[in-house]
Amino acid sequence: MKIALGVTGGIAAYKAAELVRQLQDRGIRVQVVMTSAAQEFVRPLTFAALSGEKVITGMFGENAGDTNLDSAVEHIAVAQSIDALVVVPATADTIAKFANGLANDFLSTLYLATKAPVVVAPAMNVNMWQHPATRKNMETLRERGVRIVEPGTGYLACGMVGEGRLADVGAIADAVMETLGVTQDLKNETVLISAGPTYEPIDPVRFIGNRSSGKMGYALAEAAARRGAQVLLVSGPTSLIPPTVREFVPVETVAEMRDALLLRYPDATSVIMAAAISDYKPKNVASQKIKREQGVALELEPTSDILRELGARRFDRHVLIGFAAETENIIENARKKLESKRVDAIVVNDVSKAGIGFNADNNAVTIITGDEALEIPESSKFEVAQRVLDVLVRLRRTRSLTPTPVSVKA
Repeated sequence: MKIALGVTGGIAAYKAAELVRQLQDRGIRVQVVMTSAAQEFVRPLTFAALSGEKVITGMFGENAGDTNLDSAVEHIAVAQSIDALVVVPATADTIAKFANGLANDFLSTLYLATKAPVVVAPAMNVNMWQHPATRKNMETLRERGVRIVEPGTGYLACGMVGEGRLADVGAIADAVMETLGVTQDLKNETVLISAGPTYEPIDPVRFIGNRSSGKMGYALAEAAARRGAQVLLVSGPTSLIPPTVREFVPVETVAEMRDALLLRYPDATSVIMAAAISDYKPKNVASQKIKREQGVALELEPTSDILRELGARRFDRHVLIGFAAETENIIENARKKLESKRVDAIVVNDVSKAGIGFNADNNAVTIITGDEALEIPESSKFEVAQRVLDVLVRLRRTRSLTPTPVSVKA
């Protein structure tokens, strides 16, 4: 998800930098739009460095002699690309522009051009905040559906004490997440997620692997982090950029993945095994590259069944969800795994179908639990991840938080 963060000309403008960081930690992309007055308090470079995005500072190019059509219509492109417009701090001047439909800078024009929800956090002198004109403008914005994060009471920069102090940055971030429809229902969870393929070496240059891209596991990690979870992501080799999580652990073989998962298992409250773990590995690994003329005859042996082992070692508090890639008897095979591996849910998909599953951006799955089979039609992997997490939340309501004293040894 992406928001535009409007920063206007008040002393509280520096607090918008902390808001950028908090939203990024929750998985939100932030593009900052600064008014000319805001740039007197904080330099655009600060926000560019924090956000990693272009900072928009005006309607037109810096060189007035140049024709700059991109910047002249950029407010339309930004308006269409964002999931919310957030203004922090919102000065009396900006609030008046919004309420009265004035559009004489990029931010006020963006407000008129976007259909995304708007969140405004006012900050100003107490007399300005209490002035009838400001009160009327605020009421106008409320009537239009703008979400107002009310200012607090305290010592103001002007030396006065009263209403008008910018709300706590954490409260603003919470309001933004609620406006985006991203709940924090996993706030008390530590979710351990496996992702990607595993590679089992044949010799120093060859390996046995599979087609997994890691996209499903990474989508789960990003979605869980956005919903407030502390995420521990153990990933096989992928070309993906890891999402922002509490801990990212790269591994390659099944043995490495097993060790990493078991080490972190006692700290987790929920586990989602989305990795495509190799079922077999070469019994003997050549220490030198095998020459073509030698030929290769592989003798394979089973790898560890990590999901089964986690099911056998689980605490009462654990919610354990596995993934299964099938090509036939989809539901029947998934139910067998649900019972034999002692898990709470199996997410099964038919990888024989084109356009979904391995190395695709979309997926279509059925989530099997003890009492239901929930079909998720073809959707983005992020949307599928959200539905899997919805099931996790429902399962959590029936799971004890008190751990059974079980010895866990890696």
